[in-house]
Amino acid sequence: MEGIEQLPEILRLASGYIYPNEAELHWGFLVVIYPYLTGLVAGAFILASLVKVFNVKALLPTYRLSMLTALSFLIVAPLPLLAHLGHPERSLQIFLTPQPKSAMAMFGFVYAWYLMMVLLAEIWLEYRIVLIEKGRTKKGLKKLFYKFVSLWDTDTSKKSIIFDHKAIHFITLVGIPSAFLLHGYVGFIFGAIKANPWWSSVLMPVVFLFSAIVSGIALVLILYTLTSLFKSRPIDMKCLEKLAAFLLYALLVDFSLEMLDFIHRLYESEESIEILGHMITNRLFISLIIVQMLLGTIIPLITLSILHIKKDMPVEFRRLGYLIAAVLIQMGIFSTRWNVVVGGQLFSKSLRGLTIYKVEMLGTEGLFMGILLLVLPLIILYFVAKILPMWQDDPVVDSGTK
Repeated sequence: MEGIEQLPEILRLASGYIYPNEAELHWGFLVVIYPYLTGLVAGAFILASLVKVFNVKALLPTYRLSMLTALSFLIVAPLPLLAHLGHPERSLQIFLTPQPKSAMAMFGFVYAWYLMMVLLAEIWLEYRIVLIEKGRTKKGLKKLFYKFVSLWDTDTSKKSIIFDHKAIHFITLVGIPSAFLLHGYVGFIFGAIKANPWWSSVLMPVVFLFSAIVSGIALVLILYTLTSLFKSRPIDMKCLEKLAAFLLYALLVDFSLEMLDFIHRLYESEESIEILGHMITNRLFISLIIVQMLLGTIIPLITLSILHIKKDMPVEFRRLGYLIAAVLIQMGIFSTRWNVVVGGQLFSKSLRGLTIYKVEMLGTEGLFMGILLLVLPLIILYFVAKILPMWQDDPVVDSGTK
């Protein structure tokens, strides 16, 4: 009897590989959320850069919304990783004992640079005059708060405003490659893992980057439409049309890159292609084929293309079509992150079988924690919008691009 009980272990050792049910997924639901949030940050900032650097004036109504959205999501971006590690206080070791050879460790410095020297600096310059005016008109603690946030600056001269515009232009120029680095490095980490055929691809950083641009534009489109409706503000259709156009272009590039990566894998026909095909048609069929490809890519592409060509459709129908397409794209991008992070851990190193991953409801890695981390940036954005005006025509002094 004892020999029979040990038979599975003997067979396992003799075969030279582990069974799938013996493998544990180390990167779970929270690690899926992390690249999704950083992608929204990068995409929202790149959208904002179209106004200040490329002078796309049609997008001016969404500039401040894009910046505040990027800030709100950037504040929450490291929280999934900190919760996943279990000891968030140990993250300080990244700064105390820096390790430049570790891509993950260098994220701390990229994050600090992007938050302090790019986002906060640009937002402060954009709202400097607004903060000064509010510091003059408010009373009590609010007055003290706005004076503190404005750094007790009182210069509202035309010369200082011109300097603000030039500084914002320069910071945005620096911020574009910084945004690429912030999210591109996530794809770099996965693409550099040569032992995993699902991750190892030179196109992985580029695919991550363009999917981030797509998700950021889609998020701003959703927020702009919904906040305008809730605030009973007229929606600038020129702005919405331009948002949808850039979303369509970015989605086309992203879809082309993903197809190129897929065709390249088929052409190589490595030994892993059989198990990867089995994984796609079984474990990832719903998340990859249905959600990511069909609902998150093909249907939005068709919808946006029709609306882009048919300019004579009713305005209400166009708004609804853009909103639905953006929501479906968000579902597709999140599914993309799921398929990359979780999908790459579903097969054994021997490429002989698949394992199963189920999200828990409670706990640090549970579904409720993930939903909280996804909703938290929107809550932060709500309170930030209470302090800083989100709309371009709200402040006393308009700081538009002239």
